[in-house]
Amino acid sequence: MSQERPLLGFGEVRHTRLRPRRHAFVYPTCFLMLPMRGLADTAGPLAVNRRGAISFHDTDHGDGRSPAEGGALAWLDALLQAEGIDDATGQVWLHCYPRMWGHTFKPVSFWYCHRPDGSLRAIVVEVNNTFGERHCYLLDQPRYGQELQARKVFHVSPFCTVRGGYRFRFVRAQRAGGERTMVRIDHDDDDGPLLRTSVSGTLEPATAQALRRALWAYPAMTLAIVARIHWHALRLWFKRVGFHRKHAPPAHPVTR
Repeated sequence: MSQERPLLGFGEVRHTRLRPRRHAFVYPTCFLMLPMRGLADTAGPLAVNRRGAISFHDTDHGDGRSPAEGGALAWLDALLQAEGIDDATGQVWLHCYPRMWGHTFKPVSFWYCHRPDGSLRAIVVEVNNTFGERHCYLLDQPRYGQELQARKVFHVSPFCTVRGGYRFRFVRAQRAGGERTMVRIDHDDDDGPLLRTSVSGTLEPATAQALRRALWAYPAMTLAIVARIHWHALRLWFKRVGFHRKHAPPAHPVTR
Protein backbone atom coordinates (compact mmCIF):
# COMPACT_ATOMS: atom_id res chain seq x y z
CA MET A 1 0.00 0.00 0.00
CA SER A 2 1.01 3.58 -0.51
CA GLN A 3 2.04 5.83 2.37
CA GLU A 4 -1.08 6.71 4.34
CA ARG A 5 -1.90 10.06 2.82
CA PRO A 6 -4.78 11.13 0.55
CA LEU A 7 -4.62 9.80 -2.97
CA LEU A 8 -6.30 10.78 -6.24
CA GLY A 9 -7.36 8.19 -8.77
CA PHE A 10 -7.53 8.91 -12.50
CA GLY A 11 -9.31 6.30 -14.59
CA GLU A 12 -12.66 5.35 -16.09
CA VAL A 13 -16.16 4.12 -15.35
CA ARG A 14 -17.62 1.33 -17.50
CA HIS A 15 -21.23 0.19 -17.61
CA THR A 16 -22.87 -2.43 -19.81
CA ARG A 17 -26.50 -3.59 -19.83
CA LEU A 18 -26.84 -6.97 -21.51
CA ARG A 19 -30.64 -7.19 -21.98
CA PRO A 20 -33.37 -6.74 -23.06
CA ARG A 21 -31.50 -4.12 -25.11
CA ARG A 22 -27.74 -3.83 -25.02
CA HIS A 23 -26.59 -0.44 -23.74
CA ALA A 24 -23.02 0.50 -22.82
CA PHE A 25 -20.87 3.52 -22.02
CA VAL A 26 -17.38 4.44 -20.82
CA TYR A 27 -16.44 7.76 -19.20
CA PRO A 28 -13.15 9.10 -17.82
CA THR A 29 -13.30 9.93 -14.13
CA CYS A 30 -11.35 10.86 -11.03
CA PHE A 31 -11.95 9.91 -7.41
CA LEU A 32 -10.47 10.11 -3.92
CA MET A 33 -8.84 7.35 -1.88
CA LEU A 34 -8.61 8.62 1.69
CA PRO A 35 -6.94 7.17 4.83
CA MET A 36 -9.71 8.06 7.26
CA ARG A 37 -7.81 7.42 10.49
CA GLY A 38 -5.60 10.48 10.72
CA LEU A 39 -7.03 12.25 7.68
CA ALA A 40 -7.07 15.64 9.41
CA ASP A 41 -3.30 15.39 9.95
CA THR A 42 -2.43 14.19 6.43
CA ALA A 43 -4.90 16.12 4.26
CA GLY A 44 -2.27 18.47 2.86
CA PRO A 45 -3.72 20.63 0.06
CA LEU A 46 -7.00 18.66 -0.05
CA ALA A 47 -9.83 20.71 1.49
CA VAL A 48 -11.33 18.60 4.30
CA ASN A 49 -14.54 19.87 5.92
CA ARG A 50 -13.97 23.31 4.44
CA ARG A 51 -14.68 25.11 1.21
CA GLY A 52 -12.57 24.23 -1.78
CA ALA A 53 -12.83 23.64 -5.50
CA ILE A 54 -12.24 19.94 -4.71
CA SER A 55 -13.11 18.90 -1.18
CA PHE A 56 -14.18 16.13 1.16
CA HIS A 57 -16.88 16.58 3.80
CA ASP A 58 -17.75 14.05 6.50
CA THR A 59 -21.41 15.02 6.34
CA ASP A 60 -21.68 13.59 2.80
CA HIS A 61 -21.43 10.05 4.17
CA GLY A 62 -23.17 7.75 6.61
CA ASP A 63 -25.74 9.43 8.82
CA GLY A 64 -24.32 12.90 8.19
CA ARG A 65 -22.35 13.26 11.42
CA SER A 66 -20.38 16.46 11.73
CA PRO A 67 -16.64 16.46 12.49
CA ALA A 68 -17.51 17.50 16.05
CA GLU A 69 -19.53 14.27 16.37
CA GLY A 70 -16.69 12.14 15.04
CA GLY A 71 -17.63 12.47 11.39
CA ALA A 72 -18.14 9.65 8.91
CA LEU A 73 -15.49 7.49 10.58
CA ALA A 74 -17.47 7.43 13.85
CA TRP A 75 -20.55 6.37 11.87
CA LEU A 76 -18.59 3.56 10.21
CA ASP A 77 -17.11 2.31 13.49
CA ALA A 78 -20.59 2.27 15.04
CA LEU A 79 -21.97 0.36 12.03
CA LEU A 80 -19.23 -2.28 12.30
CA GLN A 81 -19.70 -2.63 16.05
CA ALA A 82 -23.46 -3.05 15.60
CA GLU A 83 -22.75 -5.85 13.10
CA GLY A 84 -20.41 -7.64 15.51
CA ILE A 85 -17.15 -6.58 13.86
CA ASP A 86 -14.84 -5.27 16.58
CA ASP A 87 -11.41 -5.95 15.13
CA ALA A 88 -11.45 -3.51 12.17
CA THR A 89 -9.49 -0.94 14.14
CA GLY A 90 -6.66 -0.53 11.64
CA GLN A 91 -6.62 1.93 8.76
CA VAL A 92 -9.84 2.61 6.85
CA TRP A 93 -9.49 3.66 3.21
CA LEU A 94 -12.48 5.45 1.67
CA HIS A 95 -12.87 5.35 -2.12
CA CYS A 96 -15.36 8.07 -3.05
CA TYR A 97 -16.12 10.99 -5.32
CA PRO A 98 -15.14 14.44 -4.03
CA ARG A 99 -17.25 17.55 -3.84
CA MET A 100 -16.60 19.73 -6.88
CA TRP A 101 -17.26 23.45 -6.39
CA GLY A 102 -19.41 22.57 -3.38
CA HIS A 103 -21.64 20.10 -5.25
CA THR A 104 -21.78 16.40 -4.49
CA PHE A 105 -23.53 13.22 -5.56
CA LYS A 106 -21.93 9.89 -4.69
CA PRO A 107 -23.72 6.95 -6.35
CA VAL A 108 -21.43 4.51 -4.55
CA SER A 109 -18.51 4.72 -2.11
CA PHE A 110 -16.32 1.91 -0.80
CA TRP A 111 -14.95 1.64 2.75
CA TYR A 112 -11.96 -0.72 3.07
CA CYS A 113 -11.67 -1.62 6.75
CA HIS A 114 -8.44 -3.21 8.01
CA ARG A 115 -7.22 -4.93 11.13
CA PRO A 116 -4.31 -3.39 13.07
CA ASP A 117 -1.92 -5.76 11.25
CA GLY A 118 -3.02 -4.31 7.89
CA SER A 119 -5.10 -7.26 6.73
CA LEU A 120 -8.49 -6.56 5.18
CA ARG A 121 -11.36 -7.24 7.61
CA ALA A 122 -14.49 -5.86 5.90
CA ILE A 123 -15.70 -3.74 2.99
CA VAL A 124 -18.73 -1.50 3.29
CA VAL A 125 -20.38 -0.53 0.00
CA GLU A 126 -22.33 2.70 0.59
CA VAL A 127 -24.97 3.24 -2.11
CA ASN A 128 -27.00 6.40 -2.76
CA ASN A 129 -29.87 6.75 -5.21
CA THR A 130 -31.27 9.88 -6.84
CA PHE A 131 -34.17 9.93 -4.35
CA GLY A 132 -31.85 10.88 -1.49
CA GLU A 133 -31.88 7.38 0.02
CA ARG A 134 -28.87 5.40 1.21
CA HIS A 135 -28.16 1.73 1.89
CA CYS A 136 -25.01 -0.21 2.80
CA TYR A 137 -23.86 -3.67 1.82
CA LEU A 138 -21.42 -5.14 4.36
CA LEU A 139 -18.98 -7.68 2.93
CA ASP A 140 -17.51 -9.73 5.77
CA GLN A 141 -14.03 -11.33 5.67
CA PRO A 142 -13.27 -10.22 2.08
CA ARG A 143 -10.09 -10.69 0.11
CA TYR A 144 -8.76 -8.63 -2.78
CA GLY A 145 -9.39 -10.43 -6.06
CA GLN A 146 -12.07 -12.67 -4.55
CA GLU A 147 -15.65 -12.66 -5.80
CA LEU A 148 -18.02 -11.47 -3.07
CA GLN A 149 -21.80 -11.63 -3.17
CA ALA A 150 -24.76 -9.78 -1.69
CA ARG A 151 -28.50 -9.94 -2.29
CA LYS A 152 -29.90 -6.81 -3.96
CA VAL A 153 -32.42 -5.11 -1.64
CA PHE A 154 -32.18 -1.41 -2.53
CA HIS A 155 -33.77 0.49 -5.42
CA VAL A 156 -31.19 2.21 -7.61
CA SER A 157 -32.57 2.37 -11.15
CA PRO A 158 -36.19 2.28 -12.42
CA PHE A 159 -34.91 0.05 -15.24
CA CYS A 160 -33.92 -2.74 -12.84
CA THR A 161 -36.08 -4.66 -10.42
CA VAL A 162 -35.02 -5.10 -6.79
CA ARG A 163 -34.29 -8.79 -7.28
CA GLY A 164 -31.28 -10.99 -7.71
CA GLY A 165 -27.88 -10.10 -6.37
CA TYR A 166 -24.54 -8.40 -6.81
CA ARG A 167 -21.14 -9.95 -7.43
CA PHE A 168 -18.25 -7.75 -6.32
CA ARG A 169 -14.55 -7.97 -7.06
CA PHE A 170 -11.96 -5.55 -5.63
CA VAL A 171 -8.34 -5.14 -6.71
CA ARG A 172 -5.68 -2.81 -5.33
CA ALA A 173 -2.15 -3.59 -6.37
CA GLN A 174 1.12 -2.24 -7.69
CA ARG A 175 1.23 -2.40 -11.47
CA ALA A 176 3.46 -0.94 -14.16
CA GLY A 177 2.90 2.80 -14.06
CA GLY A 178 1.84 2.98 -10.41
CA GLU A 179 -0.67 1.68 -7.91
CA ARG A 180 -3.96 0.59 -9.49
CA THR A 181 -7.40 0.08 -8.03
CA MET A 182 -10.40 -1.57 -9.63
CA VAL A 183 -13.91 -2.32 -8.42
CA ARG A 184 -16.23 -4.50 -10.49
CA ILE A 185 -19.92 -4.86 -9.66
CA ASP A 186 -22.05 -7.30 -11.65
CA HIS A 187 -25.81 -7.52 -11.17
CA ASP A 188 -27.60 -10.79 -11.90
CA ASP A 189 -31.39 -11.06 -11.74
CA ASP A 190 -33.66 -14.10 -11.92
CA ASP A 191 -32.83 -14.58 -15.61
CA GLY A 192 -29.04 -14.38 -15.25
CA PRO A 193 -26.42 -11.68 -15.92
CA LEU A 194 -27.92 -8.22 -16.46
CA LEU A 195 -25.40 -5.44 -15.70
CA ARG A 196 -21.61 -5.21 -15.74
CA THR A 197 -20.11 -2.14 -14.06
CA SER A 198 -16.59 -1.17 -13.06
CA VAL A 199 -14.54 1.80 -11.90
CA SER A 200 -10.77 1.68 -12.17
CA GLY A 201 -7.84 4.03 -12.03
CA THR A 202 -4.23 4.75 -11.20
CA LEU A 203 -3.58 6.26 -7.78
CA GLU A 204 -1.20 9.11 -7.02
CA PRO A 205 -0.66 11.48 -4.09
CA ALA A 206 -3.26 14.24 -3.84
CA THR A 207 -0.74 17.01 -4.30
CA ALA A 208 -1.69 20.57 -5.25
CA GLN A 209 -0.61 19.82 -8.82
CA ALA A 210 -2.71 16.64 -9.02
CA LEU A 211 -5.74 18.44 -7.60
CA ARG A 212 -5.38 21.20 -10.20
CA ARG A 213 -5.13 18.61 -12.94
CA ALA A 214 -8.31 16.90 -11.70
CA LEU A 215 -10.09 20.24 -11.56
CA TRP A 216 -9.08 21.20 -15.10
CA ALA A 217 -9.97 17.75 -16.46
CA TYR A 218 -13.30 17.40 -14.63
CA PRO A 219 -14.49 20.90 -13.66
CA ALA A 220 -18.17 19.90 -13.50
CA MET A 221 -17.89 16.21 -12.63
CA THR A 222 -20.68 16.16 -10.03
CA LEU A 223 -23.14 17.81 -12.39
CA ALA A 224 -21.96 15.53 -15.20
CA ILE A 225 -22.66 12.41 -13.11
CA VAL A 226 -26.25 13.48 -12.46
CA ALA A 227 -26.77 14.61 -16.06
CA ARG A 228 -25.44 11.32 -17.43
CA ILE A 229 -27.73 9.30 -15.17
CA HIS A 230 -30.76 11.09 -16.59
CA TRP A 231 -29.43 11.04 -20.17
CA HIS A 232 -28.91 7.29 -20.15
CA ALA A 233 -32.28 6.78 -18.46
CA LEU A 234 -33.85 8.65 -21.37
CA ARG A 235 -31.99 6.50 -23.88
CA LEU A 236 -33.16 3.32 -22.12
CA TRP A 237 -36.72 4.63 -22.22
CA PHE A 238 -36.43 5.21 -25.99
CA LYS A 239 -35.10 1.67 -26.33
CA ARG A 240 -38.29 0.47 -24.59
CA VAL A 241 -36.51 -1.09 -21.65
CA GLY A 242 -39.10 -1.90 -19.00
CA PHE A 243 -39.77 0.73 -16.30
CA HIS A 244 -40.27 -0.40 -12.70
CA ARG A 245 -41.90 1.54 -9.88
CA LYS A 246 -39.67 2.53 -6.97
CA HIS A 247 -39.61 0.16 -4.00
CA ALA A 248 -39.60 1.37 -0.41
CA PRO A 249 -36.11 1.33 1.11
CA PRO A 250 -35.19 -1.70 3.28
CA ALA A 251 -36.16 -1.47 6.94
CA HIS A 252 -32.59 -2.22 8.03
CA PRO A 253 -29.90 0.15 6.68
CA VAL A 254 -27.28 -2.61 6.29
CA THR A 255 -27.36 -5.83 4.27
CA ARG A 256 -24.67 -8.42 4.91
